[in-house]
Amino acid sequence: MGVLALRDASGPAEGPGSRSSAPGGECRPTALLEPPCGAWFGAFVPHNKHDLRQQVLDYEKRVGRRLDIVYTYHDMSRVEGVRLEGRLLTEDEQAVGRDRMLLLSWESKWWGGTPQQQPTWKQIAAGDLDASVIDVQARRVKAYGKKVFLSFDLEMDTRTPASGTPEDYVRAYRHIHDRFRELGVDNVVWTWIITGYLDHADLFTRLYPGDDYVDWIGYNQYNYYRCHNADWLSFRQTQTATHDWIRAHLSDDKPLMLSEFGTANDPSRPERQAGWYAQVPRVLKSLDGVKAALQWNYRDPGPDCDLAVADDDAWASLRKAVSDPYLNQPLR
Repeated sequence: MGVLALRDASGPAEGPGSRSSAPGGECRPTALLEPPCGAWFGAFVPHNKHDLRQQVLDYEKRVGRRLDIVYTYHDMSRVEGVRLEGRLLTEDEQAVGRDRMLLLSWESKWWGGTPQQQPTWKQIAAGDLDASVIDVQARRVKAYGKKVFLSFDLEMDTRTPASGTPEDYVRAYRHIHDRFRELGVDNVVWTWIITGYLDHADLFTRLYPGDDYVDWIGYNQYNYYRCHNADWLSFRQTQTATHDWIRAHLSDDKPLMLSEFGTANDPSRPERQAGWYAQVPRVLKSLDGVKAALQWNYRDPGPDCDLAVADDDAWASLRKAVSDPYLNQPLR
């Protein structure tokens, strides 16, 4: 396991008592980066190719603390050294990762590529991308040395049948996992991320690569409200049903990650968003095995789909929520 630097005095100010500790160091992260005494807090922070570090610092200033996990996305394009989208662990990510953990979402896409350039699950499973993509990026991750969370095709339940069958996905996931292992890459925490929409429950069971291939299970659930013409849902309402289903049908002991969570705003009742974020610590403590929660500070396509923190009151509420000691665990 690579050394994870502690938060230091150069980071954003944190409230008194925000560090959680215990005699004998039993709150130190496990080999799979689980925080035994609470949960990590992270975020997806919108950024361009070369400003990740500054955008993360700006977000941290607003939220009043350093992020535990920073979430980024990559495709499987094959122009090594040219396209940052296809390069796992860019220089900017490595700078951010010096005193934070990284969750890398690796997508079987070539963003901006031709239809013929788009990777398929069958091609990946057959090893067709090993020399040009998989092995190249595996060696980059290995050279980084520090442990990273790695997800392959998050929300894959929305990509079948277009990308292939669930069985194709499982074979592709296992191939990547096994190829990394063959190349001696031992600093990956394998993170499997679904939407969490229970209408897809049958798909989830078919898409699950198996306990030997998955270290953490993540799911992405939001209060979309008018974005999806839905009722306003509390933080608890967005998270509990999926959590309980995973525990009953997939795993009763894998660490769980709210890999994307957030809420739309209600222009007619602007105080609602602040109230929604205020619930986060209390609800997290009631969700068995949820060891990380990552706020999605961005917008989805479409009207009424801005899921970013909307105003100063909502920022203040989120800031207070993530100052809770439960969400402030020692990084080593």
